[in-house]
Amino acid sequence: MERQRWDSRAAFILAAIGSAAGLGNVIRFPYVAYSNGGGAFLIPYFVALLTAGIPMLVMEFAIGQKNQAGAPVALGKLNNKFEFFGWWQVICAFVIVCYYAVIMSWICNYLVGSINVAWGSEPMRYFTEDVLKVSDSPGNLSGFSLSVLVGLIVTWVAVYLILRKGTESVGKVISYTVAAPVVLLIILIIRAVTLPGAMEGLNYFLKPDFVALLTPRVWIEAYTQVFYSLSLAMAIMYAYSSYMPEDSDITNSVLIVVFADACVSFLAGLAIFGTLGHMSLTQGVPIEEVAIGGIRLSFDVFPAAINALPGGQTVVAIFGFVFFATLLTLGIDSTFSLVEAVITAVADKWRLNKHRTTVGVILVMALVSLIYATRAGLHWVDLVDHYINSYGLIIAGIMETILIGWFYNTDSLRQYFNPISEYKFGKWWTYMIKIIPFILFVLLAGYFVEDIQTPYGGYASIYQWLGGWGLIIAVGVVSFIITKFIGKRKNKEIGKAVDL
Repeated sequence: MERQRWDSRAAFILAAIGSAAGLGNVIRFPYVAYSNGGGAFLIPYFVALLTAGIPMLVMEFAIGQKNQAGAPVALGKLNNKFEFFGWWQVICAFVIVCYYAVIMSWICNYLVGSINVAWGSEPMRYFTEDVLKVSDSPGNLSGFSLSVLVGLIVTWVAVYLILRKGTESVGKVISYTVAAPVVLLIILIIRAVTLPGAMEGLNYFLKPDFVALLTPRVWIEAYTQVFYSLSLAMAIMYAYSSYMPEDSDITNSVLIVVFADACVSFLAGLAIFGTLGHMSLTQGVPIEEVAIGGIRLSFDVFPAAINALPGGQTVVAIFGFVFFATLLTLGIDSTFSLVEAVITAVADKWRLNKHRTTVGVILVMALVSLIYATRAGLHWVDLVDHYINSYGLIIAGIMETILIGWFYNTDSLRQYFNPISEYKFGKWWTYMIKIIPFILFVLLAGYFVEDIQTPYGGYASIYQWLGGWGLIIAVGVVSFIITKFIGKRKNKEIGKAVDL
């Protein structure tokens, strides 16, 4: 079966940018920068890009493109013992996209609600009581939230329509979904910086606090942001690069993706903090009391900031629509890229029809994601997101860099991508691949110590295990079963069919 191809290198680069530049650029980066030295945070951020982001992205592009396969098969071609670690990434991507889809549903609800400013003067009450109808604990599912369920169905239908023809249909969509958030962010920035108090907000975002650079936490946050923002260790970049010809430029593509991702993060910071500065002025409170990260930023703080805009309800409705349209266009690319990572891995491993695999994978994901559409959905999103991101992905990153850096001839990979790339990488790239696992181990240890000292979110221990530690164990067990039993049995059946 002939492998699908991107229509052009530009389509591949746009798809990679779309995957990298997601909700974390708007929701996480501005607050992390503000909380960790403001403008000074850009120093460890760019150091992290150079020492971890670029080397790891080059590694994943090179392995996927050289072996023309998704993560498990591509790593297995380097050494058949490496396949397990590819499945670990795929299962993590599966888990992530199941709850990521419901976040897209929440955004859809706010996008529709922005037409008449449905959140009113109490955005968080609207979010928890009107949209989610949140229950009191993860164990109390209490049925579905109808509006979230409808949004979830719309999201999965959209993902299917985007992926139904593989790289052909994805290539047509990304030309709009990658450019749209940049245009929308520029509109938000223009409006934000013209508001009274905007300069104060930008000052809080960008004012350097170089003393903060002496604290380990700032550097940990910088590496964490780079790691998540570039979709590393999620099996995505292996899948996307596998649809490029084997002689395609790698380093140049990586530099473009990294630069574009950093730019989107910076633009988001200008838009967010310009608006929050105005909110601080109108409410008469320090910006520290309104600059909140995470879910609250998107569904509470920023809608409240939008409400404070001068010009009446029409302006509020327009600005609200633009903001949530930005989130939607950023999020949809990341959503279908995670799905594509799983589809590619499954189709490559068992040589299945791509379209049938797409339908099957999406149906399974849609069924699993239903738990997040219940009234306990917010609790489960919170738990699963924390553990699968803070532990699952970092473990995946540690494993893949140890394998390639210490148990594979890393220089042979560099000798593959250097001759076909515009920019040549020296020995420093090889050394960084060897060093990265130690950096990631520090991140993992930091998260673990925090969770031991203060159990995450105050959830009961049973939920910590079901949604956290138990989930990480399940990822490993499922990956092992696929690699050792299902995969071998299916490969034997394929071999017999070939012999016949």
